[in-house]
Amino acid sequence: MWSCESPEKPSLTYLQTEEFAKLNRPYSQAVKYGDILYVSGQIGALPNGSIVEGGIEAETVQTMENIKTILEANGSSIEKVIKCTCMLADISEFGAMSGAYVKYFPENKPARSAMEVSLPLGAKVEIECMAALN
Repeated sequence: MWSCESPEKPSLTYLQTEEFAKLNRPYSQAVKYGDILYVSGQIGALPNGSIVEGGIEAETVQTMENIKTILEANGSSIEKVIKCTCMLADISEFGAMSGAYVKYFPENKPARSAMEVSLPLGAKVEIECMAALN
């Protein structure tokens, strides 16, 4: 017989490095809820805060490296990404962004959405993702 009793509520943890916390941004780098890690949108920013030079492809690589760093620091990996949302300042650069992005997923491709939006700091791309922790 099926029961509608609620299972134990998953744990919820807001995650950020000390360096990120000092920036006093209105969001966490990632949030862990149960066995899923939700990574906030990342842009192609270098550790000093400036956007990497070289256009959409270089920004996508740096964005993915930023995501990879957050995933690995919090118990996941690029191989466990299940969904990405890609936001582009100019949707006509979708092909170039996708060409750099897909190199991070040679085996299993996560579910993905893409849209054109206005982005902060003159960035050309922002990507957020969800990844499994198990």
